[in-house]
Amino acid sequence: MLPSPRLTNGLIAGLCIVAMLFAFYLDRVLGLVPCPLCMTQRVLLAGCGVFALVAFAHGPGLVGHRVYTVLAGLFALGGAAVAGRHVWLQHLPEDMVPACGPGLAYMLETFPLSETLELILMGDGNCAEVVWTFMGLSIPEQTLLLFTALVVVVGWQLFRGDGSGQGAQD
Repeated sequence: MLPSPRLTNGLIAGLCIVAMLFAFYLDRVLGLVPCPLCMTQRVLLAGCGVFALVAFAHGPGLVGHRVYTVLAGLFALGGAAVAGRHVWLQHLPEDMVPACGPGLAYMLETFPLSETLELILMGDGNCAEVVWTFMGLSIPEQTLLLFTALVVVVGWQLFRGDGSGQGAQD
């Protein structure tokens, strides 16, 4: 028996919460300062989790279920794209790594938002540095796997066979 759409949304939200708690642990306990691409991935992960949590709490019908799922999916796809760029930067030869840029706080205070977003998404030398691994995978590689799993689950959620959006009855 397949889990209901509502339960699936609850599991997606729970996974996002656990991942955000892990990011908090890396930051506050281990002292790993997140680069701009890491911060962007956190925002996108939080967005995916928020829409899944709202869908879980709301328990919408078919149309609402699809709207929440598409919104969560857009955040997951965006996160996969940013994490993919981050992984690509980490695997560049040393002589091709871009120079380190200013910090996120400075960019937000100094540059227009559009230019700040462009600089963040481009990444810099700080983003190319691998500072921590688990089972041979860097943090961006782990995050790319997480976003890929979220895209798969959200895609399945959107196109699942029953298409019932039975959240209201669960």
